[in-house]
Amino acid sequence: MKKEVISTKNAPAAVGPYSQAVRAGNLLFLSGQVPLDPATGKLVEGDIAAQAAQACKNLLAVLESQGLTADNVLKTTVFITDMSKFPLVNEVYKQYFMAPCPARSCVEVSALPLGAQVEIEAIAAN
Repeated sequence: MKKEVISTKNAPAAVGPYSQAVRAGNLLFLSGQVPLDPATGKLVEGDIAAQAAQACKNLLAVLESQGLTADNVLKTTVFITDMSKFPLVNEVYKQYFMAPCPARSCVEVSALPLGAQVEIEAIAAN
């Protein structure tokens, strides 16, 4: 199976040795998006809700570069640094991923790249 690397200027550039996304067949594997502003490359200001919104926007930008939407997402994984703030993240998340919702996991981690409070990755299909 051929592996195609996906990149768009509408989402933050990779900050390490990884791709924004990789397509294999009809599946698109999106790397975790932290809340970086694609124009500045810096973390967005604000609380975890503001950061979750930017992470979702970054995922959508990668999806849109491939002619896909949130409706194409099969599975997401949400990483947060404080599980007590999950309700705030969930309120934002449900504005971007509506019924029928993708499968999802959420895990608390001790730290995320660049000091982010949230990171979201996804798997989509067309």
